[in-house]
Amino acid sequence: MADDAKQMMIARAVGMGTALAASFLVQQLINGVWRATAGHKPPKADDDSDARFGEVAAAAIITGALIGLARVLATRGAAKIMH
Repeated sequence: MADDAKQMMIARAVGMGTALAASFLVQQLINGVWRATAGHKPPKADDDSDARFGEVAAAAIITGALIGLARVLATRGAAKIMH
């Protein structure tokens, strides 16, 4: 039993680390693509810029969807490797 609990804890830690790394990489990719196409970083909620609502909404939707997907895929991939 102790080995199973230890292995489960390691799997969770690896999954969490992988998900964080994937989120970071996707955010960097989004920033780069947005900068290349729009000429600036995507707007964030706490920015005091004069970004239009449509741009803010598009940035939120794209960022949320891609980071969520990356986290799920990274967590599942780490789980498959651990088993």
